[in-house]
Amino acid sequence: MCTVCGCGTATPEIDKTHSHAHEHGGHINAREHHDDHWHDHHHHHGHEHVHNADGDRLDYGAGLAGVHAPGMSQERIVQIERDILSKNRSYAEENRAFLARKGVLALNFVSSPGSGKTSLLARAIDDLKGRRIIGVIEGDQQTSNDAERIRATGARAVQVNTGKGCHLDAHMVGHALEALDIADNSLLFIENVGNLVCPAAFDLGEAHKVVLLSVTEGEDKPAKYPDMFAAADLMLLNKADLLPYLDFDVGACVAHALRVNPHLQTLVVSAKTGEGLASFYAWIEARAALARHETKEERKAG
Repeated sequence: MCTVCGCGTATPEIDKTHSHAHEHGGHINAREHHDDHWHDHHHHHGHEHVHNADGDRLDYGAGLAGVHAPGMSQERIVQIERDILSKNRSYAEENRAFLARKGVLALNFVSSPGSGKTSLLARAIDDLKGRRIIGVIEGDQQTSNDAERIRATGARAVQVNTGKGCHLDAHMVGHALEALDIADNSLLFIENVGNLVCPAAFDLGEAHKVVLLSVTEGEDKPAKYPDMFAAADLMLLNKADLLPYLDFDVGACVAHALRVNPHLQTLVVSAKTGEGLASFYAWIEARAALARHETKEERKAG
């Protein structure tokens, strides 16, 4: 298992349930991925931990590596993490270059399970499909349920099943892009595996991470899971239609998030009612225009 995230060591595979030319995209199963570019994840536990002043808390993230791995030094854990992330970074740069050449704006949506990512993406596709071609990469440990929901909107979607893995990585996304055959100047939505920890460390080649936080989850989530909010450019506070029925302090939540990431932008939205989505779409359009402009400039320079 991986020291970065703790995901499993199941043999990676690709299951092309749908062919590359399939009308609705494909289905990639990470457990069937056998080519020589794959990186296995190995996870061990260390003994380093610290009691707080009252002796009632164990802090396993206090060491150099920030993780607990019995039988392995913090220095060794750090080296393994660097190797894993370095390899992932090289694949991410390949993805980013490919997307830039095509003028595609890629957004990596991350959140806890049940925050409403799929509902929000389905609503956004319905609202934007008259003006944008949108492709979707769906990440889950099992099932193609979310990809089927996305395909029902008319968008192309590729399902990536990670098995025991708790996040997408750049190599999985590269293969999904091959199956998706994304159009020039389109939008790419990547729905990561539901997890507020592991996807923070893995660059997929996206332009921006967008973190969703449901107002049902608690306003202290940015303080409890800081790496994810530090890595994101935009936070969407979803399910705003439920605010009248909850004891959720939007101001406190935003304050927690800004302490972690002073540059984080925040929008309060509802996938159900559409509240705040016009501002979200304007945020997307501004960044899509920039992606197209940069592609034109690169083509002129080439």
